[in-house]
Amino acid sequence: MRLVAAVFIGFAADCVFGDPVYAFHPARIMGSIISAGDRLFGRKKKALDFIFGMLLSVFLVAGSYLVPFALLFFLYKTHFMLGLVIEAGFCYQILAAKALKHESMKVYHALEDGDIAKARLYLSYIVGRDTENLDEEAISKAAVETVAENLSDGVVAPLIYMFLGGAPLGFAYKAVSTLDSMIGYKNGKYAYFGKFAARLDDAANFIPSRISALLMLFASLLCRMDAKGAKKIFLRDRYNHKSPNSAQTESVCAGALGVSLSGDNYYKGELVHKPTIGDSLRPAEKEDIKRANKLMYATAWTALLAGIAVRILIYAL
Repeated sequence: MRLVAAVFIGFAADCVFGDPVYAFHPARIMGSIISAGDRLFGRKKKALDFIFGMLLSVFLVAGSYLVPFALLFFLYKTHFMLGLVIEAGFCYQILAAKALKHESMKVYHALEDGDIAKARLYLSYIVGRDTENLDEEAISKAAVETVAENLSDGVVAPLIYMFLGGAPLGFAYKAVSTLDSMIGYKNGKYAYFGKFAARLDDAANFIPSRISALLMLFASLLCRMDAKGAKKIFLRDRYNHKSPNSAQTESVCAGALGVSLSGDNYYKGELVHKPTIGDSLRPAEKEDIKRANKLMYATAWTALLAGIAVRILIYAL
């Protein structure tokens, strides 16, 4: 039950305060280690590049689990309440629901003010595509896609791993996600060095992304959105992405809102062809960013309550 308490307190803290910003945030430490490994070991021969990238990934994921595990083991042995407070603090730093809403709503408010240049700038902070030539509809679609995709790896997946193994397993997952975001690309620079990290991220998110989609389907009912449309698009378009996981939640969100997401976009000046997700029953609009966040939070709370119920059931048995 301490695990349930720690996750619940961490989730509540994230909803209220958002992700804390400070120099020694665990994600920043992970990022610094990855950057150092990239500088020291990247761009060797192909085979060596892959091996060094794999070793970096294994080292970071293992360390991200073992360090908090050892610390919490000591703290719980010393004083239970101290251990619980620290683990709840760890859980708080692993989740990113409010940060996701905050960053996407900055785009919404810029559009509401009629400042499309600022909207493009804020969007560029949270998406990988080129934003300088996007119109209001394309900006709205991109922000919605970001909320839908990151619901899984920023909120639901961390909850799942924390309910399975507490903050240490949550940090291990965070390491996997950070590795993928920094080196898990299929371009020339990271084609080999980041290949293991990318595959590890695919594996770590395979089940959570599908659980996230199912929870989002239920949440679309709670939010009085188009649940039938969400189910239809999910069944049809959930694999319309190079990643085996990204379109799972994007397809549900597209169907629930009645808009079309993804499609062709420019990345670093190069046109990248992608299949669309959803049916364009109407043009995407800035209000869809608010709707996507409402759906994200409903899904997050559903995931939290479902996780608590499962843990209590396991404890009772």
